[in-house]
Amino acid sequence: MSQAPQATGDPTAPVGDDAVRPFAVESLDIRGRAVQMGGELDAILGRHDYPAPVSRLLAEAIVLTALLGSSLKIDGRFTLQTETDGPVDLLVVDYRSGGAIRAYARFDSERVSAADGAGPADLLGEGRMAMTVDQGSLTTRYQGIVQLTGEDDLQEVAHTYFRQSEQIPTRVRLAVAELQVRGADGVVQRGWRAGGLLVQFLPRSPERARMQELTGDVPDGVEIPEFEEDDAWTEAQALIETVEDIELTDPAVPVERLLFRLFNQRGVRVFDPLAVRDECSCSSDKVEGVLAGFSADEISEATKDGVITARCEFCGRGYAFDPAKFAS
Repeated sequence: MSQAPQATGDPTAPVGDDAVRPFAVESLDIRGRAVQMGGELDAILGRHDYPAPVSRLLAEAIVLTALLGSSLKIDGRFTLQTETDGPVDLLVVDYRSGGAIRAYARFDSERVSAADGAGPADLLGEGRMAMTVDQGSLTTRYQGIVQLTGEDDLQEVAHTYFRQSEQIPTRVRLAVAELQVRGADGVVQRGWRAGGLLVQFLPRSPERARMQELTGDVPDGVEIPEFEEDDAWTEAQALIETVEDIELTDPAVPVERLLFRLFNQRGVRVFDPLAVRDECSCSSDKVEGVLAGFSADEISEATKDGVITARCEFCGRGYAFDPAKFAS
């Protein structure tokens, strides 16, 4: 998933929150994207009033989706969805070209409470994560699926996805923080922040981008060939490992400063930012279109007190319809 970004006039000027920054380090043959999310993320999470562990997990999924979805070359939609047996059994994050993003989590409140202190892998459990790219009727819809074992967080799952589906050497860093700021009136205000970094090794020679083969269970007596990664990719990964969570979430450390710290000796180029905004795509017409496909029995079952009501799980917006409108 790549894109040809446009160079900005002032690459050192911070763009602030809620904007993805594409970048490239030609000397290391890497391209990537970095993002910090603040107000738009806080709006999505605050709308649902999720428990803190659920908010943290969904925030990671939102950042990962912003990093991946912003690579769409033409108008389209990128969707990340997990379906698992864990306390948080469903995550859905939807990104549309232009930066509109929406997200929703389904969870068992009792199991989440019982899993106090559990990490993202424990909250997800076992199941699968699907990443779907839909760029309209003129292109083939693509979906990559990764199995979740109950031991990997979203960061590791993303690595598995790129290894299996894209076959591109990739490293992802995700971080989430809940900030508490005391105002002049003494009132403490809370706010969610999150950040992410995605770096890919894209040399011109495919041979340089080869990866260690997945060996699985190797029979006794079978030797695994020695594998050496390309020096440029080894250096890039070593630099990425130095990134601390605070650098991805601190509003005083914009992504441009982080990129400069990591790659200034190698010559990093940053490109025009891609805004990310909290925006749902639901509408009365879309809900009506779904109801129009219902049978007479389904319309009857959906009618309560003479009205059919529907609520968008993403934004919470409610809709009401006269069932007579759907009478056949």
